[in-house]
Amino acid sequence: MWYYTFKYVLLGPLLRLIGRPTVEGLENIPTRGPAILASNHLAVMDSFYLPLMIRRRIYFLAKAEYFTGTGPKGAFQRWFFSAVGQIPIDRSGAEAAAGALISARRQLEAGELMGMYPEGTRSPDGRLYKGKTGLARIALDTGVPVIPVAMINTEKLNPPGSVIPRPARIVVKIGKPLNFARYEGMQGNRFIERAITDEIMYELMQLSGQQYVDIYAASLKNKEPKADSEAATPASAA
Repeated sequence: MWYYTFKYVLLGPLLRLIGRPTVEGLENIPTRGPAILASNHLAVMDSFYLPLMIRRRIYFLAKAEYFTGTGPKGAFQRWFFSAVGQIPIDRSGAEAAAGALISARRQLEAGELMGMYPEGTRSPDGRLYKGKTGLARIALDTGVPVIPVAMINTEKLNPPGSVIPRPARIVVKIGKPLNFARYEGMQGNRFIERAITDEIMYELMQLSGQQYVDIYAASLKNKEPKADSEAATPASAA
């Protein structure tokens, strides 16, 4: 109930006013059945504008910190993120990552739409970064289609560190579903998982028009400013 209340009554109208969002390729979203929506990740608002523009409910994996706050603020944050379909995950290690994949599979097995960000974190500078292979692993295990989604201009409306949104024109581009049935039975093959991930990232690059960088965004964020300029050399998506 709260998901649709926020979407159509409380938050949705305000988001439409400040973002003037439009959507392309809505026909690529199935009316029923499971699918993974693989999106680029520019801002926190990606997880608001994508559900706003798609009729079906979308579930996202969200960092556990959103659910562990204390006091009235922590309680409200925990309730809000649960109400809007966020699933808490611990990103601190391999076991935590496995738990996240199990949570995603559970939603897909229930016939739901699962929103995932293959980059693993928000882009630090608006470019598209190397994808992690967890999404490919889930796609292989479940056999569900992967639908590439490009969020455009959300970082202008919601720059990193900002609290108050800035008016911008948001565009959501939905690509054609990608089917990886040709890799059936190859679960656990890291070369296949990387090939699938790179194919998804190529489609996202084509949809979004972003420049591709062949390193993980998280590794760039952890480097010193001087090292950033050296490590972030743009690379071909090929």
